[in-house]
Amino acid sequence: MKHIYILALFTFASFVQAQQPPHVVDLKSSEGTLLKASYFAAAKPGPGVLLFHQSNRDRKSWDAVARQLAAAGINVLTLDSRGHGESAGNTEAAEKWWREDLEPAFNYLASQPGVNRDVIGAGGAGVLGVENAVELARRHSTQVKSVALLSGETARPGLEFLHQASELPELFVTDDNDEYPPTQEAMQLLYASASSPGKRLIHYVAEQEAPWLWYEPFDIGKVPARGAHGTDMFQTHPELPGIIVHWFETTLLRTPGHAPADAVAAAPLLAEVEFNDGISRAEQQLIDARKKDPRAQLWPEISMSIVAQNYQRAGDLKNAIAVFTLNLLAYPDSADADESIAEAYLADGQKELAREYAEKTLRLLATPGIASSWTNTNEYRGEIRKGAQKVLDKL
Repeated sequence: MKHIYILALFTFASFVQAQQPPHVVDLKSSEGTLLKASYFAAAKPGPGVLLFHQSNRDRKSWDAVARQLAAAGINVLTLDSRGHGESAGNTEAAEKWWREDLEPAFNYLASQPGVNRDVIGAGGAGVLGVENAVELARRHSTQVKSVALLSGETARPGLEFLHQASELPELFVTDDNDEYPPTQEAMQLLYASASSPGKRLIHYVAEQEAPWLWYEPFDIGKVPARGAHGTDMFQTHPELPGIIVHWFETTLLRTPGHAPADAVAAAPLLAEVEFNDGISRAEQQLIDARKKDPRAQLWPEISMSIVAQNYQRAGDLKNAIAVFTLNLLAYPDSADADESIAEAYLADGQKELAREYAEKTLRLLATPGIASSWTNTNEYRGEIRKGAQKVLDKL
């Protein structure tokens, strides 16, 4: 009962925190321009996130997400870019100074009591916001552990950074109804350029893309909004704020700097294993990645398991066992992976190995650990247990 009471107190504190108005902050650029920002403090120490708006909106367009993040335990700073919202300056001079304007905002957030300055996230919307978020991550690559990018693009230095930042989790969001095409293609290029297996693309598909009318940054208000660009998507896709909050909870709170490997991101590697005799190459890639990051995952467990099962169903037990072995190298504590290879060994007549892995499966299931990296329901645990016992019964 005591634990329930404590949990209720934390839940109530988070609710109260989410209702608090943000603290309005005055920042000064390196040459003295006044920049306005809003700080949403979490109720307890935790990571921080810096959010940048698109050129036809201001920092308040992020308020709903910022409040949810603060309630989740993540401190947030939203910034009005120079010449936008309540910040001084003009948009004509902004291009010269916008990179330097990132520093006072980052320094303010990182210096706040309770903010873990080594675990920072960056989010951006539109051309302006995406460029800002990517540039911040590039400048502070050891501290920025995750980014969320909506409806924008970045210049070549940003593309090169995303391509080289193989350990940075990145969320990309685009909508075919975006009123500023070819933003859709620009976002897909960003996704394709990024090399992280933890990247994720959310693509809202339409029957056809919106027609080109004008440029986002240079004709504010001329093109009618369609609810499909940047933070405007929060209205037409009400689940999106929750997706972004969950993304930062995962990559900053639960597993800082890490996101689960994504099947689409891992598609080239999975295809190599399935069609091009790429098992040994995939193994070497994983070994090399683990030298830099012991927690690196290059593919989802279930996706590689499906590849192995395809080999087994086709009667190719040699390659099936090789792929199951590869999957166990990546996910050694998975009862699911152990049970799968036990079945393959049994089918191949390797009885002792089949018994070894079936028994290991049951030991893993007897502990409070997870059944597999992709699910841990009682129903699936039961299926794994049934499969392992079936192997033992046949032996």
